[in-house]
Amino acid sequence: MKLLNLFVIALRSLNKNKIRSLLTMLGIIIGVASVIAMLAIGQGSRDSIENQISGLGSNVIMVFPGATFRGGVATAAGSAQSLEMDDLEAIRANCPSVKYISPVARSGGQIIAGSYNWNSSIRGVYNEYFDIRNIEVESGSRFSEMDEKRASKVCIIGQTVAENLFDEYTDPVGQRIRINKIPFTVIGLLKEKGQGGMGEDQDDIIYAPFSTVQRRMRGARQNIQQIYISAVSEEKIEPASEEIDDLLRTRKNISKYEDPPFNIRTQTEIVEMFTSTSNTMMVLLAGIASISLIVGGIGIMNIMLVSVTERTREIGLRMAVGARGKDILRQFLLEAVLLSLLGGLIGAAFGILSSKLFVVIMGWPVTVSSFSVIMAFSFAFVVGVFFGWYPASKAARLIPMDALRYE
Repeated sequence: MKLLNLFVIALRSLNKNKIRSLLTMLGIIIGVASVIAMLAIGQGSRDSIENQISGLGSNVIMVFPGATFRGGVATAAGSAQSLEMDDLEAIRANCPSVKYISPVARSGGQIIAGSYNWNSSIRGVYNEYFDIRNIEVESGSRFSEMDEKRASKVCIIGQTVAENLFDEYTDPVGQRIRINKIPFTVIGLLKEKGQGGMGEDQDDIIYAPFSTVQRRMRGARQNIQQIYISAVSEEKIEPASEEIDDLLRTRKNISKYEDPPFNIRTQTEIVEMFTSTSNTMMVLLAGIASISLIVGGIGIMNIMLVSVTERTREIGLRMAVGARGKDILRQFLLEAVLLSLLGGLIGAAFGILSSKLFVVIMGWPVTVSSFSVIMAFSFAFVVGVFFGWYPASKAARLIPMDALRYE
């Protein structure tokens, strides 16, 4: 029999039992929609995280204290007081692959401007920090080297801080604010960055000279909470990391075989770590969603077996007038594949639609890729062939005389 004739017969057969055909396709529809939606969420999350990490800056290397041990128990990473200003200056002087370097002092508290108040994070940094992190100032200026030396009480604020401390008609630049009762002058307003990949508001931040935050807010402590570094180029990230590690180990008398009291993380390492984690999650989500496809395939096989039983005399009649076993096999296999492909098409539409709804309703980052649609659709086709083969082969093996006598 010609393929076109088989196709027409298969469509007529499915059309006779519309409700049963739809219910049979339901498992495939749910499976394909789930796979596409889950992969879209996973891909969207990965893209968002990668964008967030790339927003860290150019060729970034981060150095921060390691964990301390108290009573044989490790405390949180960063609790050791192992980084000092002398270490930072040594890195600047002895690591040729380093372009920019800045310490970071973190604080927070209440900010007051007139009758308005707001709670925000305050970071003390060098002027180079803005080059490392690619942070742009929309109006005003960055603080100078003299501001750092004098521990000047000046600051640069983010858009969220400005919106909550000043009305829309007031230019924040030049205004006086109080941070934890310490008066500061706003000398700059940061360009808006929006929400980060982890959901944080990147505009709810205040930057001040490192010496100002370190002396006036942290009690003149000598230890550094974190060091941000920018390598000369992307190719120099790993050499710079090795230079920093060797230098700090030498300064602190730590051999290559000992755990150092500091941690070094590069932008590349962070990207690789999150990419590996997100890929694992995507595979896990797709695997869970694929179970629906397998269940749908079992449903197709059951219905096709019922269909073979119901149409036994029809099969016998076709064989009696000249149809061969392989024609019967193709006919029933084509019906199973059509059920699966139609379910795949409807499921793909639902999957794409549900992915868009996640963006509108939940606000989640979602990326629907053509690869996920093709993969889910291909899997649906394979399921149709795999689970339709047994009922089709059973129909093809029927003996014409026995089939014609079947009641």
